[in-house]
Amino acid sequence: MLRTIRAFEERVHVEYAEGNIPGATHLYAGQEAIAAGCCAELRPDDYISSTHRGHGHAIAKGADLTRMMMELFGREGGVCRGKGGSMHIADFSVGMLGANGIAGGGVPIGCGVGLSAKVRGTDQVGVAFVGDGGANQGAFLESLSLASVWQLPVVFVVEDNGYAQATASKYHLRGLDVARRGEAFGIPGAVVDGCDFFAVRDAAVEAVRRARSGGGPSIIDCKTARFFGHMEGFDQQAYRGSGEAEKLRAERDCIQRFTASVTGAGLVSPEEFDAIDREVADEIARAAEAAKAAADPDPAELLTDVYVSY
Repeated sequence: MLRTIRAFEERVHVEYAEGNIPGATHLYAGQEAIAAGCCAELRPDDYISSTHRGHGHAIAKGADLTRMMMELFGREGGVCRGKGGSMHIADFSVGMLGANGIAGGGVPIGCGVGLSAKVRGTDQVGVAFVGDGGANQGAFLESLSLASVWQLPVVFVVEDNGYAQATASKYHLRGLDVARRGEAFGIPGAVVDGCDFFAVRDAAVEAVRRARSGGGPSIIDCKTARFFGHMEGFDQQAYRGSGEAEKLRAERDCIQRFTASVTGAGLVSPEEFDAIDREVADEIARAAEAAKAAADPDPAELLTDVYVSY
């Protein structure tokens, strides 16, 4: 899963530079351990809401790679029939309720999932991913309040990649971990290394168990690293220090850590990892070629699926 998300994002980076992908595109590379670690604990009937960087979340929840690539290319066969693109990619069939163009906009949706599950009497869980910048939105605190008062089965996953677009966390978080904000609402929180798959997974196991058993919401605050800029195209990352991105890739790569951990423990051999990498590369290449060959949406479909009639 880690390698699949990384390979997908690296291919999108290339295709965007070549002018094959329209619209705004925000890459998830560097943060793979969070999506993979959290979604590994979810069932198919659980739901997630996402941030600007929705590709990794969608893949981890089970969205089809080819249809995702078609969506980014704006093709008819995409998961949103080419109308959502990268910024609004969603796949309701796997419980992925969508990336969101509004910072923090997916957090209230996570509460809606929890309220729905509670009213219907199911044990489904909602996971709301949000960035460190999005966690400063008023809707985030309002969501914590509602989730606590109603004891909703929701897990708030904060992906603190160090920047709210171009503003470093130290300028907008004042040194407080976002997880500690939950203390004011009686919500337990955990601060974990978001570049460590096993640390994220352990926190997700506890938070999802609590939510599913009626114990209410939790916060998982993941300290992670963003390998690319805020978005493709215009961000030259002038706000980063010289060599910072290269240092992150060398020292904070979640895939390198995962590989070293499991090979060191003798669980997977380097040769087996090489085979997985080749399989993933082939799958991503097939998805990209299928997207290039796919048809554009019919202009007659321009307004279908956009407005809902009741």
